[in-house]
Amino acid sequence: MAATKEEVLSGLADIVNEIAGVPAEDVLVDKSFTDDLDVDSLSMVEVVVAAEERFGVKIPDDEVKNLKTVGDAVEYILNNQG
Repeated sequence: MAATKEEVLSGLADIVNEIAGVPAEDVLVDKSFTDDLDVDSLSMVEVVVAAEERFGVKIPDDEVKNLKTVGDAVEYILNNQG
């Protein structure tokens, strides 16, 4: 069953918290991974891999550069769930 927008956001918040140490409550749809949450490129790769495993999606390398905000990632996952 596909996750809801709230479930995806909550899951991403948990992932970003675990990998980058950002408080989950700070991971909001309008936040930039790099500018607001200080997620560096290496951590972003870890976030993508964890999100792929958690939500059963594949995020190609070409798409990762388009995921500037948490909202971008949420929308990508919602649109590409199995």
